[in-house]
Amino acid sequence: MLEKISSPEDLKALDPGKYQELAAEIRQFLLEKVSEHGGHLASNLGVVELTMALLLALDLPEDKIVWDVGHQAYTHKLLTGRRDGFDSLREYGGLSGFPKRKESEYDCFDTGHSSTSISAGLGLVEARDRLGGSYTVVSVIGDGALSGGMAYEALNNASRLTSNFIIVLNDNNMSISESTGGFSRYLSGIRLGSGYNNLKRDVRRGLSKVPGVGESLVENISQAKMALKQMVMVPGMLFENLDITYVGPIDGYNIPQMVRILEEAKKIDRPVLIHVKTKKGKGYEPAERYPARYHGVTPFDIETGKSLAGGGSPSYTEAFSRTVCRLAGKDERIVAVTAAMTEGTGLKRFASLYPERFYDVGIAEEHAVTFAAGMAAGGLKPVVAVYSTFLQRAYDQILHDVCLQKLPVVFALDRAGLVGSDGETHHGMFDLSYLGSIPGMTVFAPKNRYELRDGLTFGLGLGAPFAIRYPRGAAWAGLREYKAPIELGKSEVIFRGEKIALLAVGSMVETALAVRDGLLKAGIEATLVNVRFVKPMDTALFGELLRDHGMFVTMEENVVTGGFGERFSGWLEERRTRARVVKAAIPDTFVEQGGTEALKKKLGLSAEGILERVLRAWEENGPGETADGEG
Repeated sequence: MLEKISSPEDLKALDPGKYQELAAEIRQFLLEKVSEHGGHLASNLGVVELTMALLLALDLPEDKIVWDVGHQAYTHKLLTGRRDGFDSLREYGGLSGFPKRKESEYDCFDTGHSSTSISAGLGLVEARDRLGGSYTVVSVIGDGALSGGMAYEALNNASRLTSNFIIVLNDNNMSISESTGGFSRYLSGIRLGSGYNNLKRDVRRGLSKVPGVGESLVENISQAKMALKQMVMVPGMLFENLDITYVGPIDGYNIPQMVRILEEAKKIDRPVLIHVKTKKGKGYEPAERYPARYHGVTPFDIETGKSLAGGGSPSYTEAFSRTVCRLAGKDERIVAVTAAMTEGTGLKRFASLYPERFYDVGIAEEHAVTFAAGMAAGGLKPVVAVYSTFLQRAYDQILHDVCLQKLPVVFALDRAGLVGSDGETHHGMFDLSYLGSIPGMTVFAPKNRYELRDGLTFGLGLGAPFAIRYPRGAAWAGLREYKAPIELGKSEVIFRGEKIALLAVGSMVETALAVRDGLLKAGIEATLVNVRFVKPMDTALFGELLRDHGMFVTMEENVVTGGFGERFSGWLEERRTRARVVKAAIPDTFVEQGGTEALKKKLGLSAEGILERVLRAWEENGPGETADGEG
């Protein structure tokens, strides 16, 4: 059946008696493709029927679906003509794992970070109403994403809406107690019926016109109605108090029921929230048992559920985990904070060893940072472990609540740099720029797993704001013998040479080694510096290098704009030298999904690409001029 469906219209032509058979076929297809390419599994398996119901009840692409985060949109993609694209899922130039407007007319809004769908959907509604449109807008948000403060800001804004807007709450874990059986279903059905809503509107209008007592009578009736709702509709009272019509909970696997409710909800001139109960990992037993483990997966064996990636070297995340646990064992003031990423950031072991000192605040990065600032102001030593891309959401809190007060909060930035297959919304390629712009922030990037350990130890003893950023994946163990003591703002010289100095940040030290080897073959013995501190910079060392180096090559896994290379170039310009700078960084653009090595090659960040640029600059313009005036 799946091969015959390339649009929602094909789905609507299907015999309803075949819906469950198709759902099973979709799950098998997703299992096969995700096991081959990796991706988000549990969340997608859980919303197959919900997605089918949405496509059956709506008229896409005229109607709009905004998927919160978007990692659960595989079925949506599959049923909107992109089945063949799954052979290149999350690969460079292939099908994105998230909704992309540039990819299909059926994707109305790009997503990737959490808690944005209600805001975006509300904006689409306002655009529709102002421009005289008549399409339906549906925002699908999970219970986890609903823990983000932005979702509540949007709900508060939506409460003033006087036109149709549908919010689907995909609840697969949230402890919202279910209303009493038959009465809840009966109440939901009545409240969505056109007769009931027309009557309610006409009664309100009629009573309001009664001279003298009309308005107060309407108010008294409304208060009595609200009291009744509080007795019989506890799960939805949060939304009802915001004047958002609540319906549910309903079975997320009963397609006909969901279609009927969605079709009725389209007729209501108000915001409607439909509470749908689903199960992560539905249909695949390992994912049902361990949904967190199967949230984002690498290629795996379907029969056993085991990853095909193999053991390999310890990751930077594991190195961080071991170090923060060891340090916490020596200092009871160390506490750990994360925003719904306990396993992803390596804090699961910390949570097990020190549960009273571990805080998972949910998808609330802004709160996490200010919460940590408050603990630091009270004498604790908080470590905020977060993915680089998600810390972007808390820029104001870092600036005002941490750095302005010089509070000793340590930020452990996992997934810094290029992260691969999740694409534009997940690359941690901006942290050197946005953190480097804040006064009082110290930014440190270790060259290997041993320096991560020493850097974290240093940061917790600094007594000031400190960020340590490290990449995804296996932690490099090279240059272990080079371990100069860490001093604030001091870089480490690995090899001394002349003419050309390679200034490498963090993960790029390994690449710089290969570049230096290539230069040696060309007869150039370059200096190699492990920058370590992006802020403050080691201007004393750089000033010394100016004496006998006319060309500097800055190397960083960060966007060029506002990065280390630009800051170093600015420092050079202030000295009015004729030294030249080659900046190896990510161009001023968003980077799509793909393997990290393929992306580095494309962006000119591979050792071969950087070496080619340096040699070309050397041949075309010479080595530049040193402070001694030598070329």
